[in-house]
Amino acid sequence: MSAPPAADALALSADPAFRGDPERMNPEQLLVAAASSCQLLSFLAICARSGVDVLAYDDEADALMPEHDHPVRITEITLRPRIVVAAGSNLERVRRIVDKAHEECYIANTLTARMTIEPVIGQA
Repeated sequence: MSAPPAADALALSADPAFRGDPERMNPEQLLVAAASSCQLLSFLAICARSGVDVLAYDDEADALMPEHDHPVRITEITLRPRIVVAAGSNLERVRRIVDKAHEECYIANTLTARMTIEPVIGQA
C-alpha cells in the first residue's frame, strides 16, 4: 500500500487471528499507531510553542477489540507515553500539555473508541 506523496510503501496483512502474516502490520495496528503518533506530534508542537524541552518520548499503546461485539470494532485505545523533559521543567504543566494535546489530536477527535492516556512524566 502507498499513500502519496509519501515515498514509503507499507506491506500489510490481516491480523494473525484472521490468518494474516504476523511479520506485517495490520489495520488494527495502524489505527493504534495513528492515535499514538497524533498524540505525540500534537504534544511536541505544544511543547515547542511553550518552550518545554522534551528529551524523550516513547509510547506503549494498545487497543481492545472485543470479539463478541457486532459490529466488530476497536472499543478502547490506551496510550502510555513515557516522557522525559529537561531538569527544572514544571511537571504539572507538562501533564496539562498532554491533556491539551489529546484535545487537539484530530485522530482522537475522529474516533468513537474511548481513549485513555496514562502518561509517566519525568525529568532528566
